[in-house]
Amino acid sequence: MSKEGTDINNIVNGCRNGNRQAQELLYKSFYRVMMNFCLRYTKNEMDAMEVLNSGFYKVFKNIHQYDPDKASLYTWIRTIIINNCLDFIRVKEKNIKAEELDKAEEIELEPEIISKMKSVDLLEMIRQLPIATQTVFNLYVIEGYTHKEIGQMVGISEGTSKWHLSEARKILKQLIQE
Repeated sequence: MSKEGTDINNIVNGCRNGNRQAQELLYKSFYRVMMNFCLRYTKNEMDAMEVLNSGFYKVFKNIHQYDPDKASLYTWIRTIIINNCLDFIRVKEKNIKAEELDKAEEIELEPEIISKMKSVDLLEMIRQLPIATQTVFNLYVIEGYTHKEIGQMVGISEGTSKWHLSEARKILKQLIQE
């Protein structure tokens, strides 16, 4: 086993025993990447930090359930953080309703335009989307979930998920062209 694998096992075992230093090491090790997830699902850094910290609370509370044979630590933590983002959105936006469409209109964004943009600018544009539309966009485009999976996760129909993706593309295209 590699030294890195051993270090992770030691950190996880320390967290299972309530060791504060191990918890701090785990938090610091995954802070940046998990914060980036939270920033994509929230409207501001304060909300992102709230979601991240409550997500890590759940990680520490449930660390005894982590099984390295089922998933990597990264995948396990990522799942908790994404689910926490979705829970935050549900609480924040209690009545997310949208018009259902059987077929979502596909709007193409020019890859050359996107490649010239800074990731910070793109993130800022994504954050301007309505929360339900932003959530579907993130889950579909960035996380790679299907519309069926998104529907089950968020509690909407597959058609509504497609509509939100279409709406996101339309709004982002307008923002990029400006």
